[in-house]
Formats: sequence, structure tokens, C-alpha cells
Amino acid sequence: MQRIREDVPIARRVSRGAKSRELPIGPVVLSVALALGTGLAALFLLQDQISQGFLAPSLVAGIDVKPDQFGRLLGHFPYPQAPGDQLVEIAPGMFLQADAAGAYEQMRLAAETDGVELRLISAYRSISTQKQIFFDVKSERNQSAEARAKVSAPPGYSEHSTGYAIDIGDGSLPQSNLSVDFETTPAFYWLQNNAQRYHFQLSFPLGNRQGVSYEPWHWRFEGSSDALKRFQPANQHEQRGV
Repeated sequence: MQRIREDVPIARRVSRGAKSRELPIGPVVLSVALALGTGLAALFLLQDQISQGFLAPSLVAGIDVKPDQFGRLLGHFPYPQAPGDQLVEIAPGMFLQADAAGAYEQMRLAAETDGVELRLISAYRSISTQKQIFFDVKSERNQSAEARAKVSAPPGYSEHSTGYAIDIGDGSLPQSNLSVDFETTPAFYWLQNNAQRYHFQLSFPLGNRQGVSYEPWHWRFEGSSDALKRFQPANQHEQRGV
């Protein structure tokens, strides 16, 4: 069974730690971006979101690579940490943005009605928790930052820190948790056919343009204006390759 695990206890995945310090990149001029083509127009979109506080590309201590011109670090887009007062507890020790939590609960109940048991494995993670996940496992496995980033986002670049991303398992087949084998479960089949009704989208499909390993268990909520804006650069990149 092919398996990709983060090897961290649940408590470390959902810590509501303090914000990390970040080094923002300044805005660019829209007229120049539009005049020079689609690539720079996409760059302006990112810089505009940076100026509004939606994105904050930063250098990460311990990673020699710098964010690229689109703000991505090792394939991952930057994401802010959700304020603690916006999070609600969706399961013991697990938190999500309120809109995402409500939508997930509706989705879980609908799946249950269809005889499918969705199991929440991970939800919100603070940037400090993501730092531990990234570097501790990187060290344990003797991985390069590039190899580690294929399966786990660097701190400051994880969708989980927004409070809109979840990892889902199948309650009837826990051995498939955080494994590519999850794609063979009733839970994944149900999600493929129903998740968008509840505004959840698979973040890293097979062959995704970000170059992140296929994660059939990782879904993000896009059912609010805030969530849509946060994931707009990633969606545009996936759809247009910019």
C-alpha cells in the first residue's frame, strides 16, 4: 500500500500558536503588469493580495530557496494564519473557519445518510505547528527541503493555516488515511461526486501544476468570498498555468 504520512500527532496539527513574523513583498503597478502580458498580470494579482493582507510571501529560516516571482516557495503559495477568534471547534481539538466548519458538518451528515463515514483527520494548523511538521519530519527522514515540500508545505505556505483546509479519511477504512489508497475508498468516491455541493475542492489532484504530490485526502473550502480570494492565485495557476 502506497502511503504518504506526516507522522505527527493530532495535537500538533491543530495548535493555535501565535503568528509568525513574515517579510512582505511590495506591490507592483497594474498598468505595467497588464501591458507586459498574462504572466505579469497574474503577478499583479498576487501582489494586490499581498497589499491587502491576503498573502505574505516570506523567507523561511532553514530553506535556502527564495519565493519565486509569483510568491510561491517550492511550489506552494503563501497563506496567512487565521485569527483565533475566527475559528470554531469542529471536532475535539480541531478547528476551522466558521463557514468551513458549517459546510463540513453538512457534508458529513449527507455522506452519513448515504452510508459513508467521513472522518476528519486534520484541520487548522498554526504556522508554528506547520514549522514543526515540516522540519521535524524532514530531519527524521533525512530529506532535502525540496523533497519534503512535495508532501508537506513549508511554514507560512500551508492551506491548513487559513482554517479552510481539511484532511479527510474513511471511517470504515482507517488504514487508507493520508495514503494515495484513499482514492479507492467509498469516502473518496462520495467526495468526488458531492464535495462541490458543499464548496469543497481537491487541492492537489493528480498531475497538479504546483508540483505537489497527489493528495486525495486534502480538500479546501471555497464557499465564502474570503476563502475564494485566498485561493484565487492557486486556482488561476491550476487553470491557466500562470
